[in-house]
Amino acid sequence: MKPTLSVITIVYNNVRDIERTLLSVLNQTYPQIEYIVVDGASTDGTLNIIKRHENRIAKLISEKDNGIYDAMNKGLKLATSDYAIFMNSGDEFYADDTVEKVFASADDADIYYGETEMINDLQQSLGQRRHKAPENFTWRSFNYGMSVSHQAIYIKRSLIEPYDPKYQLSADIDWIIRAAKKAKKIVKVDGYVAKYLVGGMSKAKHRQSLAERFDIMKRHYGLLPTVLNHVVIAFKLGWYWLMNRRTND
Repeated sequence: MKPTLSVITIVYNNVRDIERTLLSVLNQTYPQIEYIVVDGASTDGTLNIIKRHENRIAKLISEKDNGIYDAMNKGLKLATSDYAIFMNSGDEFYADDTVEKVFASADDADIYYGETEMINDLQQSLGQRRHKAPENFTWRSFNYGMSVSHQAIYIKRSLIEPYDPKYQLSADIDWIIRAAKKAKKIVKVDGYVAKYLVGGMSKAKHRQSLAERFDIMKRHYGLLPTVLNHVVIAFKLGWYWLMNRRTND
C-alpha cells in the first residue's frame, strides 16, 4: 500500500503567492495526499483564494496565531498521514509528479529528501541552494548550515515532535535535527524536489535568525565545534558571495 502524506501550508496575508502554492499541491499526481492549510486570519484576500479550492482541501483553519511555528504546530496536530511535509505560501513542489517520484525512490524510509531550487519574486530561477543537500544525510549534517530545506524533506510522522516555541525564526533546524536523530533509514531523492521563494522573516531579521541557529547548533553539537564550524560557515559564505554576488541560502 502506498504511504499517505500530509502536506501542510501555512499562510498569512500573501494574496500574491498563495494560489501558486495551492495549485502546486492540488495538481500532484500522487493520490494519497491529505492537504492541510493553516491561515493566520488573513485580511488581504488570501482566504478568499483558499476558499476557491476548499472542496479539495482536507482541513482548513483560519485564526490568529503566535507566529510561524505556532501555526506550523497547529498544522502538525491536524495531520493524520504516514509522512508530513511543509509547503508554505510562496513555495512549490518542483513538478506535478514530485511526490510520486519521492515515494517511488525507496520503500519505507524514515526520511526522504532532495535538492531545492531557489526562485525570486518574479519566479525566475536562482539555481540550486548554496547549501547542497548531502549524499548521506544524518542529524550531524546541519553542522555547517541547513543543508536540506524544510520544503524538500519528508519525515515519517511517528518521528515528528512539535516545533520548539522558544525559537521564532530557526526552529525548523532544531525540528529536523531532532527527527533525524531518531531516523534509521534516510533516502536521498535524485534532483530537485521543491522550489523555495527567497526572503521571509529569517532574512528580514537576519541577526536574530543567526543567534537562534547558533544556540540550536550549540545544543546539538557542543559549543566549541559550533564556534569552529561558524568560522568555516563565514568563510564559505564570503567566498560564495564573491563568486556569485548572492548567498542563495
